[in-house]
Amino acid sequence: MDITPIKLKIGDYELLPVPTGEFGLDGGAMFGTVPKVLWEKSNPADEKNRIRMEARGLLLKGKKNILIDCGNGADFIDKYGEKLGTKFAEIYKIESGGSSLLASLKKQGLSPENIDIVILTHLHFDHAGGGVTSKDGQLTPTFPNAKYYVQKRNLTVAQNPNLREKASYFAANFQPLIDAKVLVLLDGPSEIIPGISTWISNGHTEAHQMVHITDGKTTVVYCGDVVPTSSHVRLPWLMGYDLNPLLLIEEKSKYLGQAAKENAYLFFEHDPYCDLAKIKEMNGDFAVEQRYTLS
Repeated sequence: MDITPIKLKIGDYELLPVPTGEFGLDGGAMFGTVPKVLWEKSNPADEKNRIRMEARGLLLKGKKNILIDCGNGADFIDKYGEKLGTKFAEIYKIESGGSSLLASLKKQGLSPENIDIVILTHLHFDHAGGGVTSKDGQLTPTFPNAKYYVQKRNLTVAQNPNLREKASYFAANFQPLIDAKVLVLLDGPSEIIPGISTWISNGHTEAHQMVHITDGKTTVVYCGDVVPTSSHVRLPWLMGYDLNPLLLIEEKSKYLGQAAKENAYLFFEHDPYCDLAKIKEMNGDFAVEQRYTLS
């Protein structure tokens, strides 16, 4: 797999990856109806059929420090309670270590107090878990000076999850943000600040927001769970976790088509092998043209 290291700056912002720790998910669940003989070539599974996954946020470092998604909370896994926290770590093979959220921010010269804005694609635990920590026995926002942005409809779903998503939404990841009055609820496609806006998708979960970052010259699209890894660029390569697969194919076709026209980089939250890729349209589908790592 040919991967090229690059540095990216958009406007006044330096773009930096924030790995928050690897974990494992069942390969069959991650690739749905795609046969294992196809996906295991690029995503080899362990003895329990789990493939490597990264929980990678994106830091926009500049006048304001903006963090997009904050991982599964491997730093603060005990916030779920001793029993659930241990079970969590075992089931999902959660590893923190040197690439935890706080360690990755420290590597960029930042502490939690330095983050001004947190954009959450959605409130599933592996995207929002790092946004809340346990301090002196109380659950509190990890980033005390930040406003957190999420879609209003996604919060509603998180507060009343369906049976399929009940294991992914936990009140511990969002209720402390509501209590602290730091959660900003968006209603549809929105501009967070000039150059940073959201695209809405409902195929994976209701009111998931991708993040479109541009200065008119360089563009990055933070894909979240719409395109979790570079392998999922192919339109029919979906996850078993996706609630509405046919709708998601339509959304991927629309958004990847737009990204290809803009010559945008796609940023992958869960790909353990690369951070970004450029894509091309090919025979009514999409393919990776080049993979990159941010340095």
